[in-house]
Amino acid sequence: MSTSSVDRPLQPGDRAPNVVLNAISREGKIALDDFRGRSPLLIGLFRGLHCPFCRRHVAAMAQLKPALREKGVECLAVVNTPVERARLYFRYHPAPDLLAASDPERASHRAFGLREVGMDTVMAIPFHLPGELPEPMNVMAMNEFLNKKEGYEITEVDQQAMASSQAQLVGQFLIDRAGIVRWNFTEVLEDGLNTFRALNPEELMSAASQVAH
Repeated sequence: MSTSSVDRPLQPGDRAPNVVLNAISREGKIALDDFRGRSPLLIGLFRGLHCPFCRRHVAAMAQLKPALREKGVECLAVVNTPVERARLYFRYHPAPDLLAASDPERASHRAFGLREVGMDTVMAIPFHLPGELPEPMNVMAMNEFLNKKEGYEITEVDQQAMASSQAQLVGQFLIDRAGIVRWNFTEVLEDGLNTFRALNPEELMSAASQVAH
């Protein structure tokens, strides 16, 4: 897939790019243009499934899908995990009716303006998760701790993804039927909880109500 890059996350009023990705939840491809003129779309652009917080983001999107569907909004979760590995994960952790797609090259993230940052920058941030971590940890130690706690087994494919010198920031974008971004939620690289914080469901549903009309 070839897409252009933008130097900032797409904002409300920007036109969303068309991206074409390998489907995880079914065979074939998924293209954003498939939704244009048909329904609004919430697209979540996440890191690989080796990231415990991205697995939570995917699960949260699946939980919100019925309420969004009532408003006519479709959902698409995109992960940086290769398609076969991702299909294996969803086989054991099903997300019924949630469309999911694979983008190990991160082309869709670049097209939506989600930047990569050096791992040295991320590693310098201590993460505080009271109730989940016994003490502040760097991102690699935190991921190892949470993956072990949640029973996620790291494969060679996951290790290859984790070996990158660049860390991918993530985001979610609500796109209307005309292909225009109407709302976004993007990750902020800050000390503490902000880097892995979840979106506000009430804010999303309010935006979805407006897009649906």
